[in-house]
Amino acid sequence: MPPKIAKLAGLGALAACGGIAAIYALFLYITRPVPTSGLDPTLRFLSWFTVAGVVLALIGVHVVFGRQLLLLSKGEARPI
Repeated sequence: MPPKIAKLAGLGALAACGGIAAIYALFLYITRPVPTSGLDPTLRFLSWFTVAGVVLALIGVHVVFGRQLLLLSKGEARPI
């Protein structure tokens, strides 16, 4: 992969972490308790907790691949 494309892909993978976090924040906003509707406390905790696990896994993978791509763009790539 050419270094310029590897750098752009690495920065894109790291920027995707912000988008994933924003989607999770939107999920929290939608499921928050309000007087007229919302989830009960047990379901809210379970949904926030399980979705947080998936979000953290996605962010972790994006960080690892982003760092590897940035190292590849500098010519210092190491195996994962």
